[in-house]
Amino acid sequence: MAIIAKISNQFDRLSNNEQKIAQMILDAPESVVGLSSSAFAEQAGVSQSSIIKLAQKLGFKGFPALKQALNEELTRKKVLDVSGTLHGDIQQNDTARVMAQKLSQSKLSAIVETTNALDYENLDQAVTVLNKANKVHLVGLGGSAIVMKDLSYKLMKIGITALCELDSHVQITIAQTLNANDAMVVCSFTGNRKEVVIAAEIAKQRGATLIAITGLNDSPIRRMADIQLDTIADETQARTSAIYSRTAQNCITDLLFMALIQTRNEEAIALIDSASNAIGQL
Repeated sequence: MAIIAKISNQFDRLSNNEQKIAQMILDAPESVVGLSSSAFAEQAGVSQSSIIKLAQKLGFKGFPALKQALNEELTRKKVLDVSGTLHGDIQQNDTARVMAQKLSQSKLSAIVETTNALDYENLDQAVTVLNKANKVHLVGLGGSAIVMKDLSYKLMKIGITALCELDSHVQITIAQTLNANDAMVVCSFTGNRKEVVIAAEIAKQRGATLIAITGLNDSPIRRMADIQLDTIADETQARTSAIYSRTAQNCITDLLFMALIQTRNEEAIALIDSASNAIGQL
């Protein structure tokens, strides 16, 4: 869940009192939504002001708003988890049907949690930057590189110059050509890969706007980015192929593409139609 994931990732950076509050939310979120701030403060052994401060740190006006959002996410969790045992790790002895159900539930969860946690002001800013950029450099490694390659095709379809190379050496070389009129989109769930960090550092030094599609954890990419677009996925499962994080990343890139079509409107639609007609002649 978005709130639970955010609390978990920020836990080590919270004060002692904030950690007491956070631990109660992590351990028993269902119980917390039924408590008043005074009752919660008493059970956690902290002041009410500490609860309010943590709620604000998490992006809410106060504890009631935090409770409402937490309750909504718990409700969504129940809806997504209707099959109970079918939502979780895929086991060696699972049938193809069970695997399909578990996979679809986990991928759907990644999409729902990502779209619920997304800062839509940041999304709007990213769309504005991409729409105005002279060129856009898209950077990622492994599964994230595939997501960026797909986005590069989409951007070119609507008339945005997009550069996407899979080789990290070439990515760094391209970064050196950027300037203040350009943008770099970095896609990295962990935000820690050295190759990606180096390319992003060069882009920032050159004055390009840095957009990061990344997880909630603190990372060099997240700290460097001018605009952060958060992705949420449980990568304790099937980590070898980054199945769920790639699903969340694709959700973000598709949102960017659709928003850019809206922004460019007739120009974008005309280019898409033109490309389809030309390809149809092959």
